[in-house]
Amino acid sequence: MVKKLAYQPSFTLTSEIVSLVADIAEQIGRLNANPGFERNLHLRRINRIRTIVGSLAIEGNTLTEEQMTAILDGKTVLAPPREVQEARNALAAYDKLPDWNGLRESDLFAAHRMMMWGLLDHPGSYRSGGVGVMAGSEVIHMAPPARQVPRLMEQLFGWLRGTTEHPLIASSVFHYEFEFIHPFSDGNGRMGRLWQTLLVSQWKPVFAWLPVESLVHRHQAGYYRALQESTTATDCAPFIRFMLERIRDAVVKTVKTPQKTLLKTPQKTAPAILTLLRRKPDMSFQQVAAKLGKSESAVKRAVRSLREAGRLRRVGPDKGGHWEIIGE
Repeated sequence: MVKKLAYQPSFTLTSEIVSLVADIAEQIGRLNANPGFERNLHLRRINRIRTIVGSLAIEGNTLTEEQMTAILDGKTVLAPPREVQEARNALAAYDKLPDWNGLRESDLFAAHRMMMWGLLDHPGSYRSGGVGVMAGSEVIHMAPPARQVPRLMEQLFGWLRGTTEHPLIASSVFHYEFEFIHPFSDGNGRMGRLWQTLLVSQWKPVFAWLPVESLVHRHQAGYYRALQESTTATDCAPFIRFMLERIRDAVVKTVKTPQKTLLKTPQKTAPAILTLLRRKPDMSFQQVAAKLGKSESAVKRAVRSLREAGRLRRVGPDKGGHWEIIGE
């Protein structure tokens, strides 16, 4: 009986790719040695906004960082409804990163359902028709027939779970193969970028907060060119190199951020907390901290001051209760 060979994506590990992996690992070590980034929720919030603006911009979304910030803060934004929905979905999906396992196909479905909610008739399920990869108005790749998608994705996840390649390489290979298969009717670009971020963040959590997608957008032409070159060569080394260069750039940029910027935090916490609780009085300390880019302890100190000043009180238990603003 002939043993069935396991699926193996085609890629060549060039000396340049190996060097990029080593460089990124070294830079990550420097970043992890600097406590400023981990403590600075404000900078992480800014990077998250840049990440989502960049990833959606590649798909034609025109929202600015200022508009994305307003949406994150629950404010009304004058923009096309579809673009606002895309933004809300992406914000929710990236917030969910810690809860997903990049090796599970079921989590991919859940992520696509969240990313494309209200934008597709059946989000969270593979496509049933043909689809192509577009670069502007040009078709640069016709994806495999829909009937092959389940098998191809099963093989890809099987390879991902069994590979011993470095996470930086394995995530880039997955990203390329995902775009080649184009398993969903829409949202494949933003999902491929989200999933690579998920995979590398499971290796080093700091990657969840690095704006790699914004740098991909800045080099969008190169992104499409790397996809096309990899397809033409039936070897995804060009795409691996491109993604590793963007990852390296994102890490280096963060490492070089001045210490005083890393440690800087926004002011006027108490008024900002009151603004948030007016709109949503059942928010938790953790949710308020995430919205403001503050530490949870800083939020608790500000709330304590507001309560002592008679501006805020708690109604009901910690779980299931709500905040009430006094004097309004």
